[in-house]
Amino acid sequence: MKLKYFIPSLVAVVAAIFTGCSKDNDPTYLDAIKVSQSYVALSTNGGSTSIDVQAKGSWTVTGAPDWLNVSPASGSGDGSITFSADAAEGRTCSVNIECEGQTQIINVIQGITTISTATCAEVLAGPDSKTYQVTGTVTAIANTTYGNWYLNDGTGEVYIYGTLDSKGSTKNFSSWGLEVGDQITVQGPKTTYNGTVELVDVTVVKIVKSLIKVDSLTVGDVKTSDLPLEGGEITAHLTCKGSGVAVEIPEDAKEWLGVVSSTVGATPTVTFRAAANTGGDRNTTVTFKTTDGSKEYTSQATINQAGAIISCSVADFLAAEVGDTQYRLTGVITKLYTSDKQGQSFYLRDWSGETLIYRTDNFAGSALEPGDVVMVRGKRGAYKTTPQMVSGTIELIQEIVEEVSITDFLAKEDAKDVYYKVSGTVDEIANDTYGNLYITDGTTRLYVYGCYPGWGATGDARKGCVAAEGIKVGDKLTVIGPKSTYKGTPQVNGGIFFSLEKAE
Repeated sequence: MKLKYFIPSLVAVVAAIFTGCSKDNDPTYLDAIKVSQSYVALSTNGGSTSIDVQAKGSWTVTGAPDWLNVSPASGSGDGSITFSADAAEGRTCSVNIECEGQTQIINVIQGITTISTATCAEVLAGPDSKTYQVTGTVTAIANTTYGNWYLNDGTGEVYIYGTLDSKGSTKNFSSWGLEVGDQITVQGPKTTYNGTVELVDVTVVKIVKSLIKVDSLTVGDVKTSDLPLEGGEITAHLTCKGSGVAVEIPEDAKEWLGVVSSTVGATPTVTFRAAANTGGDRNTTVTFKTTDGSKEYTSQATINQAGAIISCSVADFLAAEVGDTQYRLTGVITKLYTSDKQGQSFYLRDWSGETLIYRTDNFAGSALEPGDVVMVRGKRGAYKTTPQMVSGTIELIQEIVEEVSITDFLAKEDAKDVYYKVSGTVDEIANDTYGNLYITDGTTRLYVYGCYPGWGATGDARKGCVAAEGIKVGDKLTVIGPKSTYKGTPQVNGGIFFSLEKAE
C-alpha cells in the first residue's frame, strides 16, 4: 500500500526538478544576455572563479560589495567575468549584469554563512557581509517606517538599517512597538556605508520591554523638549514598573543642567533646571534607570536648548564641529549649485574661505546671482567629509550687485554702499601688497584702489591677494566694489576679488 502512493509522489518531485531546470525557466537564459552559471562559489581561503557571458550588446556589472572584486565590470558581446575575494568567513551577496534593459542576477557565496553571536564591539571590528546576532538596548530610533535605529550593549553602538517584521517584510517597523530603552536581540548581515557600521534588514529574535518609559517632556504646561535661551525648568513624565528611578546626566552637560526635584510612584516625574545659554545651540540625552531586582532597565530623553547665533568667518565655520549650533556668515555668492523643491544651494566666499550653503529655505524665486552679497544663518553640516552649511536661511541681502562695463562704472555716481561687479585686463600693478592696480577694456582704464581677498577683510587680512591669486599683467580680473573719486580720479574703492582668467 505504501509503495502504491510513494511512486507517484517521487515522479512528481522529479518532474518538478526538471521543470525548474528547463531552458524556458532557467535565469541563465535571458534573451539579451546568457551566462554559463548564475551561482559563483569562492573558497574561504580566498581566490577567484570565472563565468562565461554571451551578450547581444554592451553590459555592466552593478551591486558588487566592497569585498568582492569583479573584473571586468563592463564589456560588450561575448566574454568572461572573474569574481575574486580575499580570505574570509562565510558571506554571500548578489550582483547584477545589466544588458539592453534585462538584468541577470549572479549569486555569490564564499564559504558557509553562519550566524555568530557577538557583542557590538565584535560587530564593529568584524568583516562585512558576515551575519551576526547581537543583544542590546535601543538608544535612539531614526526612522519609524523602515526601522532604522541604534543598538548599544555597553561595548559599543551599532546602527540598525532596516528591521523586518515577523513575516520577513519591510516597512512595518511599527508592528514591533519598539521603544527607546527596550532590550532586543536581532540578527543580520554587517555592512559599512560611508564609514558607518550597519546591520541591514535585521530579523528580530527577542524583545524585552523596558520597565521604565518617558511619556513626555514639558516646560510649564507645554509639551516640548526645547528650552529657551534664558534657561528654565523642564519636567520628564515617566511610567515605571520597576523599583525606584535613577537619573544620569552626561558629564559634558552637568555644568548647565541639573535635577531640582522628583516624585515617586508608578508615574514619577523628574524636573531639571538649565542655566542660561551664552553659546550656540546645545542638547543632551539624559538616562532614566530602574531595576526589577536582578536586571537594570533604561529609557532616555533628549533635552534641547536654543543658543546664541555665532557670527564668524567662513574659515572658523569650516573649523567648527558638525552639530546644531547656529552660525551666521556673510559673503559673496560665487556659484549657484542646485535648485529643487527643498531649496537653492550656492557657494559663499568671504576673505577667509568658501563653503557650500546647502538648500536655503527661502532662496527659491529670488533674483540672486553670483556676485551678490548675502548674510546666511544655518548649522555646520557635512556631506561625507566635505563641510557645508545646512538648514540655512538668508537673513539679509547685503547687496544686489550690478554687473557693469568699465565705461558704465565710470558714469555711476559715487556711493560707498552701492557695489558693482566690473571686469578688465590688468595693465599695471601699482602696489602688490594691497592690490592697487589698473584694469582696462582696451580703450578705457579704471583704477582699483585695493584688491582684497574677499568680503569682510580688515587690517592685514586685506594684504597679499595679488600674490595669493597669482594676478599678473595681462590677466582678466573681476572685482566687486563701490565707486568713489579721489583727487579727480574715479576708482573702485576697496575692490573684492571675485574671479581671474589667466592670460594665455
